[in-house]
Amino acid sequence: MTTSPHQTRRNDDPTDAPWPGDRLREFATRFDAQFERLLTPTSPAPERILQAVRYAALGPGKRLRPFLVVRSCELVEGNVADAWPVAVAVECVHAFSLVHDDLPAMDDDELRRGRRTCHVQFDEATAVLVGDVLIILAFEILARNVEDHALATRLIRELAEGAGWSGMIGGQMDDISGQAEPPELDRTVAIHERKTARLFRTACRMGVLIGRGADETIDSIGRYGQSLGRAFQIADDLLDLTASTEMLGKRVGKDAAAHKQTFPRAVGMDESIAAARKLAGEALVALEPFGKAADDLRSLARYVIDRDY
Repeated sequence: MTTSPHQTRRNDDPTDAPWPGDRLREFATRFDAQFERLLTPTSPAPERILQAVRYAALGPGKRLRPFLVVRSCELVEGNVADAWPVAVAVECVHAFSLVHDDLPAMDDDELRRGRRTCHVQFDEATAVLVGDVLIILAFEILARNVEDHALATRLIRELAEGAGWSGMIGGQMDDISGQAEPPELDRTVAIHERKTARLFRTACRMGVLIGRGADETIDSIGRYGQSLGRAFQIADDLLDLTASTEMLGKRVGKDAAAHKQTFPRAVGMDESIAAARKLAGEALVALEPFGKAADDLRSLARYVIDRDY
């Protein structure tokens, strides 16, 4: 990445915290073991769909959203064993969105995370079904693994609202509708809030829910997730313009080619960098009630605007 938020970060920038890369990699290893276990069908399924689901879901990734679930649970001293299925459910929704995003009818991408996208590796019809399986599996996992039925209902509702037409999927629709339209900052912010930030917020809130935290804690950690997700998406907008395909593991320049509503298109590079930094700072404010226990989440706020891969 030739231009990024961290290259203009001041010495007193509140996001200047220890780099979380090792922590994330260690978490991803532990999470993927749980993910693989819960991707095993409970009854016979066609081998091709099983292979395709595992290919799409278990590919290399940072696992930020499941990390937010587990760490939010830990912040309220919840049982991490209870949080794993919730984290897997959230990642199933994220994986579903990537598979469908890559389809020819959407972004028409051939590369994701450094390897061929699901519809290229298998075929388009199989990829559609993979996405269908993943989003259904998310709710099946919650229903099967959360024994408290009232809590399961709250978690299912939280995920459905975060992923549905007023959340992530609604944001994707607005993203498509905004293509080739004149750039508009308010419209871009609204797309980012739903398309990306809403699932970050949902992951944080679900972590506190499964940890049986108080409602005010759910709200605080949800604000952190929302600001973090918006900062993450601005960084993505910047990376699409400045990074290489080899660096990101996916095609770059596609947002500009499609004339999407992005921060750089709406306000330029420098103001986009400033906006990402401001949002990272807002995420830190939301973490104030948690003290030093949330230091790694503070460093994550730096990571999402600092990443160059």
